[in-house]
Amino acid sequence: MAYQPIDLRPLHVTSLDDRPSKVRSADGGKTVPADASFRTWFDALPNILAGESLRELVGRTAQAIRTRRPVLLGMGGHVIKVGLSGMVCDLVRGGLISAIVSNGSVTIHDTELALVGKTSEDVDVALQDGTFGMSGRTADFILGAISRDRARGIGRALGDALLAADAPHAESSVLATCARSDVSLCVTVAIGTDIIHAHPQADGAALGEAALIDFRTLCSVVADLLDGGVYLNFGSAVLLPEVFLKAVSVARNLGHRGDFTTADFDFIRQYRPMTNVVRRPHLGTDGKGFSFTGPHELLFPLFWQAVRSELG
Repeated sequence: MAYQPIDLRPLHVTSLDDRPSKVRSADGGKTVPADASFRTWFDALPNILAGESLRELVGRTAQAIRTRRPVLLGMGGHVIKVGLSGMVCDLVRGGLISAIVSNGSVTIHDTELALVGKTSEDVDVALQDGTFGMSGRTADFILGAISRDRARGIGRALGDALLAADAPHAESSVLATCARSDVSLCVTVAIGTDIIHAHPQADGAALGEAALIDFRTLCSVVADLLDGGVYLNFGSAVLLPEVFLKAVSVARNLGHRGDFTTADFDFIRQYRPMTNVVRRPHLGTDGKGFSFTGPHELLFPLFWQAVRSELG
């Protein structure tokens, strides 16, 4: 069958003036003077897509802090590796972060930085001769602290141990700062994922007991967070999204309810954070999840400076 070009003359057109539109000129970005304040600069960003979402998340986080609702920071090891430890410590000391949940790699990098001021091996090189992960001092310190003080959980055991050892860089240690400030730092581990698990003195019973205590403490934090709190997931693509979802289920099973806010920040968008942090926790509720893609060393300072500016 031969087709002819369709006749478009009967087409029904709409009114540009009356048509709903998602972008308005008033939402565009604005140029500000070079010496403008941060607040002036932030307010001048486009109020479109990520710009609009970031403003809303900043507002929700500031509101949670004003009303003394929990702000839970979740972070993977990369947050430490890109130089954000000092900022996290300042936020803890300033009362802006209520609790932290981390994976095991955070404990490795934070402890090494606290003890000797450096961390992060060249894995490509060290893996070739089998020296990757074989730091005796790292393993002795972390595993020893957990075995001695397992009843307090991994996070508190390590924080107290760094303070007791008078670690040279304890002021910028997240573990030590949380212990000194009595802020819960809950560590979740998967056996075999952290370098210390390869050492002969690794005690599975101690690791398991301490990690289970931290998980139950996390459930208490999340139970409180469900009513008006905020969960911020920075850089964990698997462990923390899975653990957070289980904590939400435990809290709801025990009768805790409410609407809350979640956000995932990472280099790329991953299935578990998008599903278990951004979407699933808010099904059937009026809560809301957000997702932002970009380097932690840029997004973390930008987000928190905006929150501090909002709080005045």
